[in-house]
Amino acid sequence: MSDADKKAKNTPVEKFGDIFESFGSALSGIFDDPELKAKAKDFGKSAADSAKTLAGRFKDEEVKAKFRDVGKAAEEFGKSVADSFKSEKDKGAKS
Repeated sequence: MSDADKKAKNTPVEKFGDIFESFGSALSGIFDDPELKAKAKDFGKSAADSAKTLAGRFKDEEVKAKFRDVGKAAEEFGKSVADSFKSEKDKGAKS
């Protein structure tokens, strides 16, 4: 992969699409359902394509602010899931 290809892969647009692709893949793995896997893959591709369409708007301050909010929400969700797993682990250790 050339330096230009690597740089293009690290743009916010590409990372945005990657988030949805990873999310869909993770969900399909959790539920291990072939139909869900297909739908998650379609969802990820659609979100990635939408991100490419939005590429020109990433410079807009209002859009940047909204993506910061999305980032905060994703971070809070991740912490919540981690805390939930920790709580379940702690409950299991006490039993």
